[in-house]
Amino acid sequence: MRDQITGFFKGVAAAIGRGVRILVAWLIWPLMAAHGWYRGRRLWVKGPIAIFAVLLVALYGYFIWQTQVWRGFDPNFVDTYRWNERNMPAGQELPVPGVEAQAQAQTAGTSGIAAAKQCQTSAIADAAADLTDMNVNKNAWISSMLLYRLGFFGMDWDHTPFLDNKASFQRGVNQAVRRTSVELVDTLARMRGTSGVNTNLQDARSNLQFDEYSWYFGLSPFGPKTPTPSYYRAAINSLHKFNTELGNCSATFDSRADNLVQFIDRVANDLGGTSAILRERSENYNGGWFDTRADDRFWFAYGQIYGYYAILSAAGADFSQVIRERNLAPLWTDMLKQMQAALRIQPAIISNGAEDGWIMPTHLAVMGFYTLRVRSNLVEIRLVLDR
Repeated sequence: MRDQITGFFKGVAAAIGRGVRILVAWLIWPLMAAHGWYRGRRLWVKGPIAIFAVLLVALYGYFIWQTQVWRGFDPNFVDTYRWNERNMPAGQELPVPGVEAQAQAQTAGTSGIAAAKQCQTSAIADAAADLTDMNVNKNAWISSMLLYRLGFFGMDWDHTPFLDNKASFQRGVNQAVRRTSVELVDTLARMRGTSGVNTNLQDARSNLQFDEYSWYFGLSPFGPKTPTPSYYRAAINSLHKFNTELGNCSATFDSRADNLVQFIDRVANDLGGTSAILRERSENYNGGWFDTRADDRFWFAYGQIYGYYAILSAAGADFSQVIRERNLAPLWTDMLKQMQAALRIQPAIISNGAEDGWIMPTHLAVMGFYTLRVRSNLVEIRLVLDR
């Protein structure tokens, strides 16, 4: 009996060994055939092929490096702004030291130099500009890189389990910035919606809406066009120009409670849509570590929360007067803490296991839970503002 069992396992091992050898031979055969063909060619044929192979290896090396190195990534980067020390809402005129003394001197008939007006700049505009700067200046914009567009042997990288996490994260951050740029143009930087649209913010919104996937020949067959990162860099400049105008009191930021309500509504709806995507994937697919779409869903949601964490922290400074008057500080702080908790989830491999599973975790459900928690906090803040 023992000999039979031993013989059985030996047979299984031999069969597995033969299968592995056949698989390796199948994988290596094209390379060996290509090598034999290449060795028999003349130099004028070998030279261009060798140059092309070296160039391809260099391009893929650069591409892989860019997808794996995340520069400027810091979930706590908003702490460096010290927005909690601001005591004036965005757009409000700042008190200038010595203005009263100068006014008294002018009233008395003595010489005095009138001080130029200064207004509080927008923390939201700063956050949106810096988030975009991280996406396209500190890092390469992955989604429109040539090799990303070519995919993995024709397959979209988002359908593979590798090299797409950073691209999904960047698109999530960009989604938060896009939504914010729309609200800046339509509501926040207009006095009760009746004043003219700020041209710099209009330019920023238009540039940020540009297709994140477009490559150099996307618009016309007659020649190259400016790639996506250039449009986003132009948006950064436009956001900085708006803040310069705002600091000189030549632009508007309307930090009223009803504008904050509308902004919160838009953010809550955006997060609600992402939560629905996470729920759909989590409920209908339970591939665990083998779900090749789970990672891009997770990192898009993560990037979106990363972006909104910075923008909502900035909104707390821009609408500081409203938050003080409505006693919203505890609710606002709790919302930001929920976002910080979500950003602490950084698994090495994303798993979309069953919610009642005991081997493979379900990271999508966890991220969806925190996304809904943040949305619930926003809804609660809105209810307080409506009272």
